[in-house]
Order: sequence, then structure tokens, then C-alpha cells
Amino acid sequence: MNQPKIVVLGAGYGGLTTVAKLQKKLGVNDAKITLVNKHDYHYESTWLHEAAAGTLHHDRSRVKISDLINSAKVEFIQDTVTAIKPDDKKVELQNGVLDYDYLVVALGFEAATFGIPGLLENAFTIGSINQARLIREHIDYQFAKYNNEPEPKQERLNIVVGGGGGFTGIEFLGELANRVPELCKEYDIDRSKVRLINVEAMETIMPGFDPELIEYAMNSLEARGVEFKLGAFLKECRPDGITIEQNGGEREDIPTLTTVWAAGVRANHLVEESSLEDNRGKVEVTPHLRAPSHEDVFVVGDCALIWNKEIDRPYPPTAQIAMQEAEVCAHNLIALVKGGELEEFEFINRGTVCSLGDKDAMGSIFGGKKLFGWSASFMKKVIDNRALFKIGGVGLVLKKGKFNIFG
Repeated sequence: MNQPKIVVLGAGYGGLTTVAKLQKKLGVNDAKITLVNKHDYHYESTWLHEAAAGTLHHDRSRVKISDLINSAKVEFIQDTVTAIKPDDKKVELQNGVLDYDYLVVALGFEAATFGIPGLLENAFTIGSINQARLIREHIDYQFAKYNNEPEPKQERLNIVVGGGGGFTGIEFLGELANRVPELCKEYDIDRSKVRLINVEAMETIMPGFDPELIEYAMNSLEARGVEFKLGAFLKECRPDGITIEQNGGEREDIPTLTTVWAAGVRANHLVEESSLEDNRGKVEVTPHLRAPSHEDVFVVGDCALIWNKEIDRPYPPTAQIAMQEAEVCAHNLIALVKGGELEEFEFINRGTVCSLGDKDAMGSIFGGKKLFGWSASFMKKVIDNRALFKIGGVGLVLKKGKFNIFG
């Protein structure tokens, strides 16, 4: 009997966690496992805001895939997926074609610009290692350039985070608020000249969080110089500034050479372009995490849509849910290959912690227990280390983990 071919697309939290469990539970003769990723490394996407702000070197947030997989059991192909053909049971790559018996789609997210004029051309996004490096280098350059012109330009020191009320924007601003005083000291700039501006269309930040936690986060960031413009829609993004519009219709132009877009993600466009049945670009998976239209296709992470029936809204795409989905996905693949009962996915909310800088955070864990400040920051680092352990064991935690939890 031929070995079933399992192809996993993407080495993010969902794809890599799936492969980690498959290679533990399946023998070399049980299945042929192939992992496809465009880079030869996995990166901790929940750490990218630190690399973008310059508070963590980008190499700390990535690890070579070859260090995480068992090459005797898993074939790694570094290539870019160009099309998914589920009717033909094939995946097209830039440099070839793969056929499969079972496919796992874990291709992650892309930025969604909502058609805002100029956003795609003029704003930065925090979506990859290279994008994070570009943001850090761009900000450093603006500070270095400021005092090297006959007439210093204020727009060099105005940093705008558009759609900054969600996780990415708040965590990025927390890191940036800590780094700006260092940049000011290095480049001989008065700290009061630097503006960190959070533009958010909603009337609050961090929707879904307890109001007390939200208030704590805003107070922490405002104390370090972050300005909040809530209920403000980003209407246009230009190379030298943005235009925002308040709910009342009042418009304001803000000069800036640095706009970082932190809101709006969509599933990888290949999902929508395939023949998989989708809901606004995501696959609304079955309880077994299969695509309804193709039982041999599993979807996890940012490409999967799962409804939270308690509030009648989809679960937000987080690393926590992606890794839980991946474990169920791997279990079901193993059951299909070796025999056994399929498992239905049920999200277990272990809490959520939002970093506000290296030594500050807020969040809730274990059934709603609220954490603030140092204790929340401690828990955030524990969560980061746990994610590393899930994909790479103790060795990866020792190599890349965050151990300055008492600092």
C-alpha cells in the first residue's frame, strides 16, 4: 500500500505545530510528510512588533526550520505557493507541483487596506521579519536625519500607527514608547518633539477586553507620550502625511514620514482564489477542521474561520487558537492514517495578555483573573516561552526563550 502524502503549507504557528505533532506520532513508513514554506525559517509573528520597534533583534524571533523538523520523517521544500487546486489534489509552487492525499492550509495572513487611498503604497505593515527590519531602519534613519538638515522637519519625528487599537498596534506602541527616549539621547533630540500618534476608528482600544484593563493600557501608554485619536478614520495616506476624519466629520491633516498600518488582516489570497468554499476569504471549517467542500483539505490558523457561538462572532486569529487547531488537525490526520476516532475542535481560552513594553503588560488568564504591570509582563514571557516549547521543545526555549522575566 502506498504511503499517504500529507502536504502542509506554511510554517507559522499552525503549520509548524501540525508538523511537530505528526512527526512525533507517525513513523517513517506511515506517511510521506512534506512542509512547504517560502523562507527557510519560522518566525514568531507575535514578536515582530519588538523587532519593528528595535527593542529585540530580528534574529531572536526566527529559527531555522531544519532545526525543528526530523528530516527522516519530514521533507522541507523552500518555495512559494502560487495556487491551490483542491479539485485536482495538487498544489502549484513557483518551482514545481505537489500532489497530495491530505492537505493542510496554514498560509497565514496578509494586510487588508480596506481601499484606503495611498495606504498600500505609503504605509508600512508589521507582517514579516523583513517588514519589521524595514520599519526599524526607517525610524532610525528619520531620527539620524533630523539634526542633519538646515531646517529640521517635524514630520520626521511624527510616528503614526493607523488602526492602532488592536493587539499589534498597542504592543508596537508600547515597545516604541520605551525606545524613543533612547533614540532621542542617541541623536540629541528633545523627547518632547517626538509624537507617537495612535489613530483608531473605534471609540476604544482592545475591544473585548475588560474596561479596567483598557484604562490601564491607555494610562500606561499616555504616560510615555502616546497620543490617542479614537473614533478617527484614516482617509488617506501620503508619503508626507495622512488625513483623518473624526466621527463628527471633522478632518485633520497630520504631517508624517512614518505611517505604520496595524489594522486589518485577511487570509492569504490563495484561499479565495482556490475552489475551496470560502466566507470572505476564509474557510469556515467543519468541527474536524476540514474544508466543507473538500474533506481531504484541513485549514488552520488565519485561513480558518470558526464561530464563537457564545457571542455569535468568529474567533479572532491568534497564535493561541492556531496552535490549538493544529493539535486537533494533527490528531485527525493521524487517525485517518493509522485508524482511530476523529476529534472535534473546541477552543480552550487560556487567557490573553497584551504587552505594553518590556516590563509592563495587561491581560486576563485562568477564567478571567486580571493581571497588570509586572505580573502580566511575567505571564506574557511565560506564554512566549510556552509557544516555543510547543514547536521546538526545551532546546528551542533554551536557545530563543525569554528568560529576563524578573528584569
